[in-house]
Amino acid sequence: MSSKTIQRPEEPRAGLVERLVRDDVDRKRFLKMAGSGAAASFGAFVLAACGSSSKKTATTASTASTASASSGTGDVAIANYALTLEYLETEFYEKVAASGLFSGKAASIIKDFGAQEKTHVEALKGAVSKLGGTPVAQPMGKFPIESAKKVTELAYTVENLGAAAYLGQAAKIQNPELLAAALAIHSVEARHAATLGTVLGKSLTPDGAFAKPADMPTVLAAVKPFLA
Repeated sequence: MSSKTIQRPEEPRAGLVERLVRDDVDRKRFLKMAGSGAAASFGAFVLAACGSSSKKTATTASTASTASASSGTGDVAIANYALTLEYLETEFYEKVAASGLFSGKAASIIKDFGAQEKTHVEALKGAVSKLGGTPVAQPMGKFPIESAKKVTELAYTVENLGAAAYLGQAAKIQNPELLAAALAIHSVEARHAATLGTVLGKSLTPDGAFAKPADMPTVLAAVKPFLA
C-alpha cells in the first residue's frame, strides 16, 4: 500500500496578538519594550506594528472640524479618526485634573486616565506618520466641568463611546498589527468606563454580553458639542 503525503493548507500570517501568545521570543521582546515605560514604549509598539502597511495619503485637518477625521481612506483615516477622539479625551482629563473637583485617590485615577489617553495620542500620531499620512490637527475642546458627579458621568459616557468607536472600526482595519494596537487601546477605554461605572453605581457592561459598536458618523455627532 503506497503512502500518500497529506498536505496541510497554508496558514495565514499570524497577527501580532497571536504571535505573542505562541511565540516566546516575540512575547519577551514585547514585554521588555513594555517595561521601558510610558508613551515612548507604547508608541514604539504601534510604530513597529504598522511597519509593513502600505502607504496612503491622509487629508490635513483644520482644528475646528471633526469632518477631517473621516477624510481620506483606509487605515490612515481610521487612525486619524481615533486620534481625534484621543485628543479630546486627553484635554478633558487635563481640565478635570486642573479643576480641583477631585482629591486623594480619585484625583490620582483622573491623572492616570489622562496620562494613558495622552499615550494613546502619541501612539496614534506615530502610527499615522508611519503609514504615510499626516496626523490630524488637534481640535479645541469645551467641556462642562461643574461638579464632581457631572464630570464623572460625562467621563463614563465618553469612555463608553470611545470603546464603541474602536469596536465600530475593527472590521475595517486592513493591517492586522494595526488592528491589534487598536484593540489594545479599546480594552483600556472599556476598563476606564468600568471603573467610572463602579463609582457611579452604573452597569459595568451596559450592552450585556456583547459590546455594541458605534459607526463614525454617530460618534462624531456625539462629540461635536464638545468642540470649541
